[in-house]
Amino acid sequence: MNDKKIMVSVVMTTYRHELYIREAIESILMQQTNFEFEFIIADDCSPDNTLEIIESIIDKHPKSYRIKYFRQEQNLGMQKNGIFAFEKCSGKYTAFCEGDDYWTDPLKLQKQVDFLEENPDYVICYHKVKVLQNGVLKEDSITQKAAETTTIKDLAKGNYIHTCSVVFRNNLFDNLPAYFYKSPVGDYFLHLLNARYGKIKFHDESMGVYRLHENSVWSSKTQAKREQIWIGFLKKIRKNFDKEVQEILNDQLKQYIDLRNQRRLASLKKNIKRFLFFKRNK
Repeated sequence: MNDKKIMVSVVMTTYRHELYIREAIESILMQQTNFEFEFIIADDCSPDNTLEIIESIIDKHPKSYRIKYFRQEQNLGMQKNGIFAFEKCSGKYTAFCEGDDYWTDPLKLQKQVDFLEENPDYVICYHKVKVLQNGVLKEDSITQKAAETTTIKDLAKGNYIHTCSVVFRNNLFDNLPAYFYKSPVGDYFLHLLNARYGKIKFHDESMGVYRLHENSVWSSKTQAKREQIWIGFLKKIRKNFDKEVQEILNDQLKQYIDLRNQRRLASLKKNIKRFLFFKRNK
């Protein structure tokens, strides 16, 4: 494949996804496009059978020539492995799909790229997804009220873009901020950085599935841990944006701090009630 003709780089990071990786990979290889795309898979030294499954697909699938497979010699962690894969992209556009998610529409890439090609004032395009949990497909809650067009000011209020739904213009700026390399929330930060350069398009059509399971990086964390991550993250990223966006991020930060304080207060009240109960009945 001639890299100069590549329109889209599809990035898939994977770690311990042996139960899901085949479906994920095949959903990318089924894409029907009138342009070339490359498929970058970065395996973060999975200790299960992920390697064997990927090698089998590369060996047997008729469209495996699109795949550029990298296996880390040691586990780097989600963010470092993701940056490694992202830096391998050579396409005009980049799309993400993690190794436990999958796409459902064979024309997904074509639809999103067609829109971005025809609308240069847009830099990000995303769509609805289904959420798969315990074998049941559910509606995507975070995009239920999404507007067809949004901007960085909307995105700064909170992330509404599922990773497996996004296609964005590559190389909008030269260098990633230093904090990006250790950020615990990579995709949202990247979307905000890209949104400085144009508008965001929402396709009100489900073209992928986001899978929730016990090993999901985010959903497996406690509420307290999520609050801690978001508070630290929002404090760090603010300086990369103009004053108006900083103020919106500050509002989001305040909401997380308020949630944390409310949870702590509720926990304290519960502990006091428990203490008084045992004291009375001692």
